[in-house]
Amino acid sequence: MSHLAPHIGTDDIKMEPTRAGFGRGLLEAGKRNEQVVGLCADLTESTRMIEFAQAFPNRYVEIGVAEQNMVTVASGMAAMGKVPFASSYAAFAPGRCWEQIRTTICLNDRPVKIVGSHAGISVGPDGATHQMLEDIALMRALPNMVVVVPGDSLEAEKATLALAENNKPSYLRLAREKTAIFTTPSAPFEIGKAYVLHEGTDVSIMATGVMTYQALVAAQLLAHRGIHAEVVHVPTVKPLDADTIIASAKKCGRVITVEEAQAAAGFGSAVNELLSETWPMPVHRMGMQDRFGESGKPEELLRHFGLDAPHIAAQAQDWVSRMPQYHR
Repeated sequence: MSHLAPHIGTDDIKMEPTRAGFGRGLLEAGKRNEQVVGLCADLTESTRMIEFAQAFPNRYVEIGVAEQNMVTVASGMAAMGKVPFASSYAAFAPGRCWEQIRTTICLNDRPVKIVGSHAGISVGPDGATHQMLEDIALMRALPNMVVVVPGDSLEAEKATLALAENNKPSYLRLAREKTAIFTTPSAPFEIGKAYVLHEGTDVSIMATGVMTYQALVAAQLLAHRGIHAEVVHVPTVKPLDADTIIASAKKCGRVITVEEAQAAAGFGSAVNELLSETWPMPVHRMGMQDRFGESGKPEELLRHFGLDAPHIAAQAQDWVSRMPQYHR
């Protein structure tokens, strides 16, 4: 609890886009290591690579609207000892260049960092074409690929610095709009680790990315209804922190997963796969249910698709009421 920011669930919570944290993190990574380079597909300001590009113009390459070329150039640079960060909208990278990521980066185990910004339905008015929902599923299926979905801008900054040093193909998923900063500067972040942010015994709500804040607010709502929800923040979707996830599942006997992405084959499926092989129990997956997004304000879309705190709380209350706790 000491690593949670104040004002959870109030209008006083501080807000910032996760992509802003990436921008700060990449700039700092560039200062620490001259081998860090940046590549972008004509979206430097939107993805917040602009700070790095201005500070290190000789280490930045503007590829243009050519995402397939961007990731293959990045792979070649990694083969020569560089640490490339290649950024675009998630709808285009990995959406448009998945085959090149697979063949030139993952197959060769090159430490290229794919940065997919503007992911999820919270992209808002740009609508279904730009609301990338399948990226978690696409990227976690790739051998050698690390998948990180930071919960807020502070964690995105820490994740960027960690990815600059992990020497693995990696995917960093970022949001467009301002979201709650629920962690603190001293909060830990380590690739492959999950964090219990709120203790509970009745149900474990496991969330990734910006959905963790919604889960924390949902836990507050559930407490008023006599339900003690545990909230597990899982910023690394691959590799999963098996120990933390299994321990919470054993403790609570019921699991709900929440993600701002397709429920099929994504984060919830990863948790379900882990538990089915180690500690089988019912898992309720919340996410986009086999459909595309729509145009609208971010908060309207989260509400419409049942991914805001009140809907998470309602789903959890229903799950607790009809699903016996699984203990063996």
